[in-house]
Parts: sequence; structure tokens; C-alpha cells
Amino acid sequence: MGSKIIADAVQFSKMLRSLQDDCKDSCIYEEDIQILRVNGGKHLHNIYTGDRPVFICEKTAPQIDPEDDKMDETHSDDETHSDDETNHEVKIELGPQPLTIMKARQLLSWYTMSQNSIVSPAVSPADLLPPAVSPAPLLPLWVRCDMADPAGTTWLGAETACTGNKVSGVKLYSVTCAGSTVDKGAFITLDELKQEHKRRHHPSLMVARGTAQYNLFGSTVVEKTAIESQSSVTVDFRWSHVETILETPPLSSMATLMLADGLRTGETEWMEPVDSRSAVQMTREYLDELQNTVKTLQDQSTNEAVKVKTEMGTSETEIFNSLMERGDLDFIEQLWVRMKNSVTSYQDVGDCLKMVIKALQYGDIKPWIHRDSSSSLSKLILQSYHHQMDHVSLTGLTPVHMLLEMGLDKMRKDYINYLIGQDLTTLNHLSYYLSTVEDLQEQVIRLRKLHHLLEIMVTCSTFLCLPYDRLFLLTQLCLQYYKTCPYDEDHEFKLQIKPALISHFYQKEQAVFWGVEVSSGNGPREVKTSLLLSDKPLVEHIIFETDEMTVNSASEDAAYFTTMVCCSLVNFAA
Repeated sequence: MGSKIIADAVQFSKMLRSLQDDCKDSCIYEEDIQILRVNGGKHLHNIYTGDRPVFICEKTAPQIDPEDDKMDETHSDDETHSDDETNHEVKIELGPQPLTIMKARQLLSWYTMSQNSIVSPAVSPADLLPPAVSPAPLLPLWVRCDMADPAGTTWLGAETACTGNKVSGVKLYSVTCAGSTVDKGAFITLDELKQEHKRRHHPSLMVARGTAQYNLFGSTVVEKTAIESQSSVTVDFRWSHVETILETPPLSSMATLMLADGLRTGETEWMEPVDSRSAVQMTREYLDELQNTVKTLQDQSTNEAVKVKTEMGTSETEIFNSLMERGDLDFIEQLWVRMKNSVTSYQDVGDCLKMVIKALQYGDIKPWIHRDSSSSLSKLILQSYHHQMDHVSLTGLTPVHMLLEMGLDKMRKDYINYLIGQDLTTLNHLSYYLSTVEDLQEQVIRLRKLHHLLEIMVTCSTFLCLPYDRLFLLTQLCLQYYKTCPYDEDHEFKLQIKPALISHFYQKEQAVFWGVEVSSGNGPREVKTSLLLSDKPLVEHIIFETDEMTVNSASEDAAYFTTMVCCSLVNFAA
């Protein structure tokens, strides 16, 4: 029996070692167990802190047999067919699947044995490698559990504890969960949490540290107008000396803003026209104005810019637009604004551009443009000054490309105007984002990154009223990140701030996540007992029942899911 256990431990540890050394993403063990090598912080949702990789064991997802689907379609009985459809939907929507608590304990025991060279030479990690090679400790192992035991266990975990380069023990974790409730009396008290920690570890000294997360706002009233924010702005607090469960973070806390996706104002389809007039009509009127004016071109440009602003009206991005507006729009920028507000089809784009090019060819207009304009239309305008215009065939994608160039040119100037005007950066630092030597697709990608940065900056300056030094630092962080990283709406830009700067946002709000950990010991011997309260479950492989009191309660108190994380240290003999 003992030899069988050792053999199983060796086989399991070899599988983990292969995943770790070969940097594989996953493998199947014993046909019904899937082992993943993933980022621990992203998959263990505040249960495990840190960005290092971990192993996650779960039950392999059942495969849908296409033949079963065909058989389902042949059923004529309505009730049976309805049941089959329900089962089919359940199969499709299955997420990560848990293992039994007994199987989870078995896997953890194999993991522990594989790291303890004292148990048996046959299972020693060194025997799995050439004699000259010293094996690195295995990554932490976490196993999804089905919560079927009396304690309601949802995870079991283990990670090595090292003294120097030698594995001296293993930390074992158990995670238990409960459904949501607004009854704060149902939560364990801080004293009870400390007693639980003392019972397990008998420490001479304990420290209670707190953490909390708040969503700062969903909407803000500006000049009597409620403006909904689609930005994700979370503040993360960490502090020592917790006194009560769910206490508000003190002003001495360390606060970090986490800014993610922005306003998402981009469109992939033709927008509904803002103006009742057609794009061709608006373009014709604009050209007529230029022909009939008796003012200088620059005065005309300034006046027209003011008129365009008033025509644009209001929208849910009014604040963002107002900060980007300029009073020095040239001919192409004003034309682009009119077309943006009225174009509804490819035909509209072609017709408007044909009208403009014809007016240039006949000398009906001699419009003013910015010196650094780089669009195809700006080059035609410069050529028209000398009556030597190239022929442009407005077929295929050419009209769309020309319109896109016009928009990119305007946005580049808008962003320069805001960032340089606010002394947040320099043209040199923006050169990567403003370059026009790349193809149009790459230009769009780079400007999209800059747009994301600006949405975050507008959020922080307008809604959060952060001071200049924080805005400047955030600008540099974002610019540096996007020079080498792809566009990512989910990326969190983190900014350290003083809690007092945003205290009026969070002190009257309820946290979306609140946690306290009682810890003792130092370094690899540190052990923790944690209580985590969250507005959403921290475990994705269990469906929790919601307290009926939570559903029917008229109370403004937040409902929280409870998660307990307990840790034990198992020392190996010297």
C-alpha cells in the first residue's frame, strides 16, 4: 500500500514538474483531472495574492457529443425536447468543475510528499533529475473543491516553504465560503478570527491588516447635468491595526487607484446623423460660405469653429468633447466635423469629397489648413494653391481612407492641445503616438492608445479632481506602458494617492470588497487567517444560494458573500 502511494506521488509530481519546466499551459491527469498553469492572482480572486504562476487542478469539462444533439432533434415529444434543450444549455455553459474533497486531499498529499525528501528517496525531487541538477521547488498547487463537506470547502491549496534553497515545509490552505447576506451579525467578529488563528498557530504576536476596494462613482452631476461614467475606477486600500469588521479605511491607509476601460465612444458602424441636413447639403453650404465670405481666411476659420461647437449639441461624452475642443480648426477639421455628424453611407463620403475636390480644381475655394496637416486632402489643397492637383480616383477604399486620415489628423491636434496645454507631457514624449509614417491601421492603433489615456486623464481630472502632480505621473505611466504593450481596455493603470484626496467619494459608500488577515511569523514561516467579504462570489466553480433576506430587504446595506482562508504550516524533519 505504501509503495503504491509513493508511486502515485512520483507520477503526479513528474506531471507537475513537466508543466513547470516546459512552461506548458495545461495537461490531463488520470483522464478526468485537468491541471492548469495560470496566474494565481487572476484565478483565485483575492484568495491568493501575487502574480506568480500556480497549478490549478479541476475536473475535466464534459465533452458535448454532436450525435447526441442530432438524437435530441429527432424527439417529437414536446416535454422531452424541452428537457433536452435545458440539458444542452447546461452543458454549453459549464465553467470550471470542482473535484471531491477526498480527491483534493489526495492530490495535496502527493504534492506534499513529492517535496519532502525525508519521506522516501523514491519520491525525492532530486531523484527525478540528473544528479548535477538541483530542482526548483514546485509552484503552489490549488484544487477546486465541491463544497460538499460540512465546512463548505471550495479550495484546498499548498505551497512550499523554503529555508535558503531547501524546501523546509509546506503551507496548506483551506478556503470555505457562504452565500450572500445583509445580516452583519452573521459575520465572524475580529476577536473570533484572532482566536481561530491562535487555535491553529499558538503565536506570541499577531498583526491584523485590512484591505478594501471601492468603486468610486457610477455617475456625476456637472452643471446640473447627470453624466454617466462608463469608466472603471477602483480604489484599493491597505492598512494595519484593524479594529472592527467592515471598518472604513483610515486616512493613514495606502491607497491605489486602479483605472481600466474608458468611455468607449468609438463606433464600428455608421452613426445616426446628428444633423437633420444631409452630408452633401452640409458640405455644399460650407463651400458656399467659404466662397462668399469677405473676411480673412483665419478669421473665417475661427468663427466657423465656434459655430461647429454650438451645432454639435450635447451627449453623454459632453465633458470629454468640451476638453478636446479647439478654436483654431482649419478647413479640413471643420469639414470632418460636418461629415462625422451627417455621413450615413459610403456614397455620402464619396459625394462630399468629389464636391470638395471639384471646388479646389476650379479655384472656387482656397482654404486655410494647418502647416503640419498630413492627410491626402491636405496635400491636394497645397497643390491647388499652385494649380497643379494630382488626379484622385474616388473608388474602392480611397474615400474611406481619406475620411479616416482627416479624422486622425484632427484628433492628433486635439490631443496635443490638451496634453501639452495642461503641461502633462511634451511633443517628444508623444512622437510615437503622433507618427504618420506607419500605415493607417497602425496609426489608428496608436491613436486609440492615446485616446484611452485621455479618457483616463479626463476621468481623474474632471470627476476625481486629482492634483497636477498625480495627473502628470499617471500620464507618464500610461505613455510608457503603451509604447511597448498592445491596446488593452482591461489593463489596470495603478496610481498611488493620498486617501484624503478622494475621501468624499468613498467614506459614505460601501466597499465592494473588504478583507482582514490575521498573521504571525515572518518570511517563509508567516501564516495567515483571513476573512473576505465581497459583493460577488470569489469562487467561480460554485453556484451560491442568495439569502432571501438579501433579495427582499429594503435596507441600503450591502449584501456580502463570506470567504474564510485558513493556513497551516507543516514542517519537514531536518
